[in-house]
Amino acid sequence: MNMFISKLEKILMPLAENIGKNKLLIAIRDGFLVSSPLLIVGSLFLLVANFPIKGWNEFWAQFFGADWASKLSHPVNATFDVMTLLAVLGIGYSYAKQNDIDPIASAAVSIVAFFIVTPFTIPYTPKGETISYMVSGIPLGWMGSKGMFVGMITSILSVKIFGYTTKKGWILKMPEGVPPTVAKSFAALIPSAIVISIFFVVKLIFESTQFGSVHEFIYKFLQIPLLKLGNTLPAMVIAYLFLHFFWFFGINGGSVVGAVYNPVLKILSAENLEAFKSGQELPNIITAQFQDMFATFGGAGSTLSLLIAIVIVCKSKRIKSLGKLSMLPGIFGINEPIVFGLPIMLNPILLIPFAIVPTVNIIITYFCMYFGLVPLTNGVQIPWTTPVIISGWLTTGWQGAVLQIILLILGVFMYIPFIKMMDNQYLKDEENSSDDTEDEDISFDDLVL
Repeated sequence: MNMFISKLEKILMPLAENIGKNKLLIAIRDGFLVSSPLLIVGSLFLLVANFPIKGWNEFWAQFFGADWASKLSHPVNATFDVMTLLAVLGIGYSYAKQNDIDPIASAAVSIVAFFIVTPFTIPYTPKGETISYMVSGIPLGWMGSKGMFVGMITSILSVKIFGYTTKKGWILKMPEGVPPTVAKSFAALIPSAIVISIFFVVKLIFESTQFGSVHEFIYKFLQIPLLKLGNTLPAMVIAYLFLHFFWFFGINGGSVVGAVYNPVLKILSAENLEAFKSGQELPNIITAQFQDMFATFGGAGSTLSLLIAIVIVCKSKRIKSLGKLSMLPGIFGINEPIVFGLPIMLNPILLIPFAIVPTVNIIITYFCMYFGLVPLTNGVQIPWTTPVIISGWLTTGWQGAVLQIILLILGVFMYIPFIKMMDNQYLKDEENSSDDTEDEDISFDDLVL
């Protein structure tokens, strides 16, 4: 077993280190973090307008009018319909900062580059007619989830070009005595012009093709295939097995795997939210909410089930004390105390349930949603610290809350045999420690004078 763990460590540690230090993936991760709090706030407005209680809308309509719920859609649209713009801003800023380039200027250039390749036309159907006309306007479809991959690509490439030209010295240098802010703005002039020119040429090239724009090309040949792949059970299971193997070696698996997989999950969630807002059928089973609210309870490894198992069966002072200290954070999804305190890290006894319990949760939840026993997640983003049962109810309804309870209990029974083995070992250690202490006690009766 030790030889196997050692070999696995030699394979996974370098892989995790390379992913964790990859500037592109870090920039994408940080870019999404810019939009996350705004999307959560927007989701709260949507949740209030569509709260899962019968008669909710009718009750508030008495006070605020029949269209009160539709008015709440403005904060929702103001956040979700521009989520790509927020991501472009965050990715450009983060990537530039990591490469020692002016982050503010780079973020601004990223936004402009994205706008250049975006077609500013929208379909318009006059009242009483059936024919649509293309008119000038802001295409919110490309500003939202549909344009996410173009946003990521343009922000990375624009910063690369901006940084390359800057470091080559292709800048306007102002004389001494000019205020630093003014000097910075002029220094960005030539690099910005080069970025804009390159993306303008790209725009013209794609306009001359059958696709008409970069957005249509990327959406058809990259985004749709990746979303279809990410929205599959095997992809989710494989991602989570890797995630928990990384945690086993003390590496934050959520950060490593999430840097690659989370952008796909966020787009799938946005598609569900768009369908939910318009009253259409939800398209995706696997989403960010599927991952956060049903794969794990209490953090990686679904360790809330482990904490309950500790309360039920464990007798050793070490595990019982740790379980009590870890219970409250575990309810809110924070499990570092139990992962590093028990420990689960580098513990071959707990590796099996630590990886298998979330996998079982994923498989059962997937098929429950596939066969219609539980509604699909509505795309409403709630904080990942939301306790179990409440989170299931808010994202799917009462069926999701019931499923969470069932999975939580099932996880308890899966953890019990393994934590019991550890508990027995710790009990023996405590008994031996107690005997050694008694043997070492000094008594005045033993002294010979």
